[in-house]
Amino acid sequence: MEKHSPKRDAAVENTLAALVADRLKQLIALEGRSFERLAKLSGIDPSELLRIEAGAVAPTINHLWRIANALGVPFGRLVASSARRGVQVLRNNARQSVTSQDGKFSTRPLFPYDGARMAEFYEIVLAPHHCQHVEAHAPGTKENLVVAKGTIEIAVGRESPQILQEGDAIDFLADVPHLYRNLGAAPATLYLVMSYEFCPCDGAV
Repeated sequence: MEKHSPKRDAAVENTLAALVADRLKQLIALEGRSFERLAKLSGIDPSELLRIEAGAVAPTINHLWRIANALGVPFGRLVASSARRGVQVLRNNARQSVTSQDGKFSTRPLFPYDGARMAEFYEIVLAPHHCQHVEAHAPGTKENLVVAKGTIEIAVGRESPQILQEGDAIDFLADVPHLYRNLGAAPATLYLVMSYEFCPCDGAV
């Protein structure tokens, strides 16, 4: 497998930062949206949010979830290109993964929300023994996960935790807090399809 060079990783990170900045500017500009209100609702420090909006820094997955929830839009709305027509090929050596602040959880938008469909497809990688807590998504949001590599524990709200092996799948309502825990000593890979009960941003950019 081809290894990523620091220079290429930096270029991909800069591309992602610019894409998120562009989408965020458009969403903030919508009627009834304001930078100040977004900072308050998301709980992100205004100076940090300003840097993300300016494209000066690539946001972490924690940033994006908070921003998406505050705006009431799908996560993918912040990372999807505005022009997605015809055949789309996503090269592995140009992957645009969004990571957590500690770098132990990353998600790669394979086919994020683009306004034409009400589902998103992601690749998720969890570092060994890492536990990722996820905030509740919009009401009616569903997650369908399949484990491609490793052993994963998934806990949803107050339900009993479930242990999934390679090839196992799980489907649940994700509008409550939930977590993914890698139980193994090697990185684990999952594939996630996220669907919405209704279009959360009709008429949005």
